[in-house]
Amino acid sequence: MKRFNPSEFNRQIREAGRRAQQAVNREIDRVNRANKRAVDDYNRRAEAHNRKVVADYNNRVREHNRKADAHNRRVVADLNRRLQGSSQSLQYTEPELRLAERVYTKVGSMDSREYDAFLSYARIDGAEVAGALRENLEELGVAVWFDAVSIIPGRSQSLQMDAGLRKARSGIALLTPAYLTGRFWTERELGALLSKETLIPVLHNVTFEDVKEYSGILPDLAGFTTEHDSIADIARKIAAAIMVQEAETP
Repeated sequence: MKRFNPSEFNRQIREAGRRAQQAVNREIDRVNRANKRAVDDYNRRAEAHNRKVVADYNNRVREHNRKADAHNRRVVADLNRRLQGSSQSLQYTEPELRLAERVYTKVGSMDSREYDAFLSYARIDGAEVAGALRENLEELGVAVWFDAVSIIPGRSQSLQMDAGLRKARSGIALLTPAYLTGRFWTERELGALLSKETLIPVLHNVTFEDVKEYSGILPDLAGFTTEHDSIADIARKIAAAIMVQEAETP
């Protein structure tokens, strides 16, 4: 009878354990590779699905914006036609002219505050950005004439706006697609702001090429675009420019 060898027995046990561990490791590797292939395949499908969903959504947004822009252009063109037609037919008597002058003077004296800048924008697509820009500028100590907070309800809006334009030392024009369609109020404001020593254009959702088609003067002015700078950064740069202007003013 062969004599029992404990050392050989232990070696065989270790060898069997090693082979079993190798088999387990191979099975784990196989399962991991299968899982990775399944996960990668799922991620590819999910990414393709997400790209399609985003593309479809962007297409719908572009189509909506295109229709809205076309509608807005029609509305603005119709409004401008009516305003131009009415302005040609309006005639005032001498008493009415004297009354208008008294009202104009009175409204101009209602707000004794001097402003560092007049912020011109189109409400239809610039209200949110204009509000944020104004808040950042005010936090930096810049006094901004901003219609949403400066106009007193129940009094002539145009006269108050004229007073704000006179009192402001500089101008800021937030140029958006709606602004560049040539609205009555924005064109009126811009005409006055162009006479200021400092007029800073801020582009939002428009390019300098778009601005060049609207005005030959504005693209020559140093300005900013929200495509490259945040509203907070733009406000800091505008504040610095305005403060320099005030420091240089005798």
